[in-house]
Amino acid sequence: MKEEQIQKVREKAYEIWVLEGRPEGRSLVHWGMAEQLVAQEDTDRSHNPPASEKWEIENAVVALDTTEEKPAKTDAPFKP
Repeated sequence: MKEEQIQKVREKAYEIWVLEGRPEGRSLVHWGMAEQLVAQEDTDRSHNPPASEKWEIENAVVALDTTEEKPAKTDAPFKP
């Protein structure tokens, strides 16, 4: 597990511990719950990226779309 993941799990386990009223002797339970929650959050994030990542993806799609040949734009008004 990466150090970043371990830190996320540690913080989440602490949050769970505090929410449960800081009971003693449940650290392994809290750690397991935190691992599951962090894994789920990572899965959710990979399937639904944050807005900044969505913006990057949309820009990439637009960039790809603009590489296709398109009719030249003219300043002349449209006449049917």
